[in-house]
Amino acid sequence: MTAVRRTIYILLAVMSLTMALTACDKAVVHDEFKPTPIEGWEKNDTMVYAVKRLARGGVYRQEVGLRITREFPFTGVSLLVERIVEPGHKVFADTLNCRLYDDEGNVKGRGVSLFQYNFILSDVEMQKGDSLNVRIRHLMKREILPGISDIGFRLEAR
Repeated sequence: MTAVRRTIYILLAVMSLTMALTACDKAVVHDEFKPTPIEGWEKNDTMVYAVKRLARGGVYRQEVGLRITREFPFTGVSLLVERIVEPGHKVFADTLNCRLYDDEGNVKGRGVSLFQYNFILSDVEMQKGDSLNVRIRHLMKREILPGISDIGFRLEAR
């Protein structure tokens, strides 16, 4: 076998191993983004996410994801995040005040024309077989918010 061929085989093996290790994150139970209407996100448009029954119990990390464009007219947004754990109908509600720009007016999110933010909520302890219903809506005085592209929810095992 030539040195070039051996190098190609090694490179392919390393790439395959890297893809196998990074392609699947078993800790992530739910990761979903939903688009908002193109005209803007209305105050009464509640984003709803349903996390299916969990295969195992434990402590879970919760995150809200937000994607905005430059058309978003504010430096921050306030969100109401309600989570209902079933069975038992345990309700958790948090107000999330999301700062989107720093004091100098620079975007704090990642991206070029669409900026993504992730905001961590408190951890939640759940039992095997529990499910989670999540509702997110904005609490801004303005009824319709332009420039918000997507809202997401992520749940992962600690």
